[in-house]
Amino acid sequence: MSDNPEIAKNISAAGIMTNYHDLGSGNPVMFIHGSGPGVSAWVNWRLTIPECAKHMRVIAPDMVGFGFTERPNGIHYELDTWVEHAVGVLDALGIDRTDIVGNSFGGAISLALAIRYPHRVRRLVLMGSVGIPFDLTPGLDAAWGYEASLPAMRNLLDIFAYDRTLVTDELANLRYRASIQPGFQESFASMFPAPRQRWIDALASNLQDIEGISNDTLIIHGREDKIIPLDNSLRLHHLIKRSQLHVFGGCGHWTQIEHGARFNRLVCDFLTEQ
Repeated sequence: MSDNPEIAKNISAAGIMTNYHDLGSGNPVMFIHGSGPGVSAWVNWRLTIPECAKHMRVIAPDMVGFGFTERPNGIHYELDTWVEHAVGVLDALGIDRTDIVGNSFGGAISLALAIRYPHRVRRLVLMGSVGIPFDLTPGLDAAWGYEASLPAMRNLLDIFAYDRTLVTDELANLRYRASIQPGFQESFASMFPAPRQRWIDALASNLQDIEGISNDTLIIHGREDKIIPLDNSLRLHHLIKRSQLHVFGGCGHWTQIEHGARFNRLVCDFLTEQ
C-alpha cells in the first residue's frame, strides 16, 4: 500500500487500469473530478469523500489521463473516451445504476453519461459544470494552458479560489509537485492545446438532449467563479426540468473546498432524500 492518499484501489475498466476510491456502503454514487493540472479524484474530493461515505457507497476514479490511472499509448482524450471509461468503472464493479456528481469537466462527462445511458443514472449533481457551449474564459484558458512551474501554479490557484487565504505556499507547492509527477504534465498538455474554444465545444452535449434529461438534478455554482461562468448553471437549470439550483456567494470554482461543510450537507441531503 502507498502512503500517498491519492492512490487507493486498482481495477481494469474499459481495458484501462484505473486507480479509484471505494468507501462506505449503501446506494452508490460516482464522483467525477475536474481537469485542473495535477488533479486526481482524491485531490478534488478529499473533503467530500469521507463525509458522503458515512451515508452511501462512494466511488471516485481517476479518469483516464489524470491521476494514477494508466495512460495507454495512443489513446485519444475526448468525451467518448471518458464516458466509456466511466461506464467501464461501473461495469467492472458490478454497479447497474448510480448517482453521479460531476465537477466542471466531470460535469460534462456526467451530462453525457446521463444522456447516453439513462438507465445507469439515478440522480445527478453538477458543480461548476462544463457540457454546454460557452465562450472560453481567461481563467479556463489559463488552467488548460498551464505550463508546469511553481509561480504558474500559484497564479492558477489564485484564479480558482475566491478566498485567497486558501491559497497557501504549502498548497501551491503540493499541487505543483503533483503536476510534475511522471506522465502527468505530458498527458495534460496533450488534452487541451490552443486554440481552446474547440475543446469546450467538443465537451458539450446537444441542448435538446440535455432538455430530455429526466433525472432529479442538483446544480451548484460559485457566484464568483472565474473558470466556468455562472451562466452555465443558470442555463442548465432552465434546460433540465427536474433540477434545482444552489449558488454560493463568496465562492470561486472550488465550491467543495471553499464551502466544504455546506456543500457536503447539500449533496448528501439531495442524494439521500426519499
